[in-house]
Amino acid sequence: MDSPADDPLELVADPARPTGHALLAEGVAQSYVDVADPRHLHFEYVRRMAALVDLAAPPGIPRDVLHLGGGALTLPRYVAATRPGSAQRVVERDAAVVDLVARRLPALPPEVRVEVADARDAVAATPSRRYDLVLSDIYRGARMPGHVASREFAAEVARTLRADGVYLVNVTDLPPLVFARVQAATLGAVFADVCLVADRRMLRGRRYGNVVLAAAHRPGRLPVDRLATRVAADPVPGGVLHGAALAAFVGGARPATDDDLLA
Repeated sequence: MDSPADDPLELVADPARPTGHALLAEGVAQSYVDVADPRHLHFEYVRRMAALVDLAAPPGIPRDVLHLGGGALTLPRYVAATRPGSAQRVVERDAAVVDLVARRLPALPPEVRVEVADARDAVAATPSRRYDLVLSDIYRGARMPGHVASREFAAEVARTLRADGVYLVNVTDLPPLVFARVQAATLGAVFADVCLVADRRMLRGRRYGNVVLAAAHRPGRLPVDRLATRVAADPVPGGVLHGAALAAFVGGARPATDDDLLA
């Protein structure tokens, strides 16, 4: 989450799960975390991002991770629980979110550092080949800001990733998924391996929701077959597009550039 600082924010306990908390902006749930069981992931798109985190390296191996957008810190807590000792940096633009979560929820492990900054500025200042994983979940209202949706920004993220690093992006879209197609094309202009994961009903053009994109430097790096098996078994079954299927999905969509988005 990367919401405007003047949004009314609430952190609300889940009556069905006493250790669960939802972060609300103007009454709309932005993220959810169970502080007693960080492996419990309420939203299906977060489970899909977690699946990619799990499958990107053997279980338990610590990773160097950059989170762009912090929200209730769901995925930083998940990574800390599943890959103890991982050095994690969380960049959240909204100081009010950072303050609320820090006051109301238990402290994170010392390996997790949270800072208030703009995601693009933070990435630009990051040394090359610094991270194994970069996870992006950035919104202002219901939209992904243009300055983190361009080919130029994707290239900066690519620079910060190690040779086997993986970039994960959450986007929201509605039929006919024009924005998701553009984002897939944008990542494909920078990375050698890209896949898309979404609710099967979204891929059939039947609903609004979240699309997770994954990208890597090396062809064949993404664990596509294992990912497809994992997301198909989710309570909200997902599908994976890769290779020719992803190319057909992208169709004639062109990569987004700074000139397109920031003019």
